[in-house]
Amino acid sequence: MAERTATVERNTKETQIKLSLNLDGSGKCNVKNPIGFFDHMLSAFCKHGLFDLSGELHGDLEVDQHHLIEDTGIVLGMCFSKALGDCAGIYRSGCFIYPMDESLLQASVDFGGRSFCVCNASLTGIPLVSIGQDGKEASFQTDCFEDFWQGFVSGAKCNLHLDTIRGRSDHHKMEGLFKAAARAIRAAVEIDARRNGEVPSTKGVIV
Repeated sequence: MAERTATVERNTKETQIKLSLNLDGSGKCNVKNPIGFFDHMLSAFCKHGLFDLSGELHGDLEVDQHHLIEDTGIVLGMCFSKALGDCAGIYRSGCFIYPMDESLLQASVDFGGRSFCVCNASLTGIPLVSIGQDGKEASFQTDCFEDFWQGFVSGAKCNLHLDTIRGRSDHHKMEGLFKAAARAIRAAVEIDARRNGEVPSTKGVIV
């Protein structure tokens, strides 16, 4: 089977992002990421999806985290689209329910060529506070969670539904949704041996 890999670079006045993706990896994440919680989420995504991801993220964090997080979603989605090509032979869709302590999360995805994101994460909007590597207080803007996935679907040309079935902790909701999305996407992009390399659409093409 040919390698399903992709590298995408996006440079704007706001962000400079380069990512390399291997769909058939072992779950390694080696991305230089200046946002601690976001780095944690990408690592969880790779680990549970068995995707290998490497690269660097730079952005105008002096403004806020929105530009960098959304643009990373766009670039990661573009990596998936490029690595999948015409989507021949894949399952195309996937769904997973992930339990995380008091939270229960669901993700459903379809790489059908149309971009749409429904995000019912039920987050409070209150930033998560942590301590950065420099010993200073850092935070994660929880309102950027949906921005990331909106960017992802626009780049990946897929539709994605993210739902918090129940939960209390914003940390658990977001982490559980990243893991649920990873497992759903992993199921969708895996090769279906019974499909014999055909494009999974009655149209004959994914558009």
